[in-house]
Amino acid sequence: MASTKSRNTNITGLVWLRARMEKLGYNSLEEVANEIGINRGNLYRYFSLETRPSVALLPDLCRALKASPADVLKALEILGANDRL
Repeated sequence: MASTKSRNTNITGLVWLRARMEKLGYNSLEEVANEIGINRGNLYRYFSLETRPSVALLPDLCRALKASPADVLKALEILGANDRL
């Protein structure tokens, strides 16, 4: 029997971001972007996979989204689902 607990390991992009936002109580992209210190449009472009953030932004993304670097990089499809740091 399959486990009922899902790790959401294959969820990426905006779907992943929206799930994190809901879990953490963020109500808008603007709130997350302000916490990170970036423009809302850039946050959207990163998680819609249009462009990639700089490596220097990774710690702030991890802090605001309370996620590991590997989880953020997987959500951004920079790392594959089975890749590790």
